[in-house]
Amino acid sequence: MDFEQIIELIDHVSASELSSFHYENGDIKISMKAGKKVVLGTNTTEKNVEPIILKDDTVTTGQQEKKVEPEGKIIKSPLVGTFYAAPAEDAPAFVSVGDTVKKGQVVAIVEAMKLMNDIESDFDGKIVEIYVENGDAVEYGQPLFCVE
Repeated sequence: MDFEQIIELIDHVSASELSSFHYENGDIKISMKAGKKVVLGTNTTEKNVEPIILKDDTVTTGQQEKKVEPEGKIIKSPLVGTFYAAPAEDAPAFVSVGDTVKKGQVVAIVEAMKLMNDIESDFDGKIVEIYVENGDAVEYGQPLFCVE
């Protein structure tokens, strides 16, 4: 794969709905991950402040950054790996927004080092928000679900 093909690949992935991409062919290994930006609004109390942007779980006002702490009971990733919402590609998700879960119920899988690890709910309640998408890379302690 030559330089122009790599640039063309980057352009195609950037323009698509993909959040991550991995390619291997012999000695060539390419991984790309796109961050999503969502404009929430503008800060009207201060002059010359850029729009407030949500990127991952950080809020930026142009002058400062701070972590956004989700409200409710949070199910966090116990390890670094790849998040899977279902036991197989063609299977339904373990849980969806609005589903009721019991403590100990499997709500997702995180793959780490080729091992599939069940993620269980720490709480009884209802899933009110899912913070990650199927196939996303997750970090240790990253919020996955909000339960109320």
